[in-house]
Amino acid sequence: MRHYYFLLLAFLVIACNDGPKKTYKPESIGAINSLGVVINNDLWEGPVGDKIREHFAAPVIGLTWDEPLFSLEQMPQKVFTTTTRYRRAVLFVDIDTVNVAHIKSDLYAAPQKIGVIKGRTQEEIIENLDNYSDQIIAAIKEMELEETQKRFLRSLNKDRLLEEKFGVTFRLPSIYKLGKQEDNFVWIDREIQKGSMNIIAYQIPFDRLNNDSTLVTDFIRMRDSIGEKYIPGPDMRDKKTYMTTEDAFAPHFFETEIDGHSALEVRSIWDMENYPMAGPFMTFVIDDEKNDRKLVVEGFTFAPATNKRDYMFELEAILRTIKFK
Repeated sequence: MRHYYFLLLAFLVIACNDGPKKTYKPESIGAINSLGVVINNDLWEGPVGDKIREHFAAPVIGLTWDEPLFSLEQMPQKVFTTTTRYRRAVLFVDIDTVNVAHIKSDLYAAPQKIGVIKGRTQEEIIENLDNYSDQIIAAIKEMELEETQKRFLRSLNKDRLLEEKFGVTFRLPSIYKLGKQEDNFVWIDREIQKGSMNIIAYQIPFDRLNNDSTLVTDFIRMRDSIGEKYIPGPDMRDKKTYMTTEDAFAPHFFETEIDGHSALEVRSIWDMENYPMAGPFMTFVIDDEKNDRKLVVEGFTFAPATNKRDYMFELEAILRTIKFK
């Protein structure tokens, strides 16, 4: 009997050790929207470096002045060792005996995306950058959004106003506070050093904004009517001030998805009627066919003389956490 127990114990130990081994990965490091570019100096200073900057430092759409998609930090391969390899977002570019382009995930740390671009000549590297940069950018942006959303969990706003009014929940950092609410309108904001970051939400009938030929004018008309009704500017006594859509910048429209619902993404510049204020905005018009409506959520920033890329990225990260009840 004793012998039997020893055999059973040995069997259990072997069975427990039979599964796949879990490899520990250190937590990745780096500022949001920062990209480490591992490339030798001679390539960085020539046409290959120019092509990298063309794609990965391209201006973000919908900001008041040019700001790059990513803040690039170049380093030669000999520097890419020890903790430097723990960077969350990396682009590795080199001349090699192979012509390849792919993305590696969590190679040295987690979460991590490493875009690898190699070629036998500079011309092959440049061709790979043209063909694969969009794919790498999309993968890094998705990771950065998820990382930003994960950080929200440290301190969430427990207010259930959007759930009660519009039947949706989302991850809202506790630093954001309710500013205004009406029957079909909610305004949430947070103060920043030189201004504010803002989120608004309202709903429209499902059959609105369905005509492609008039989409631009219909969207601007809808948005400006909301601004005139709910978002006033400074008191000018003899002039009415309210938020509108800047005429000088054509809005950019994209198809996207929020919580499995088809959505229209719009980016452009807002300004204040009869008052010198302006800034970027990003609107999601989300289809909710089940409830015969479209939910409109928007993030906009007022931060004069300040870079706004990361502010708008945070607002996008918040809005993309929306879940329909």
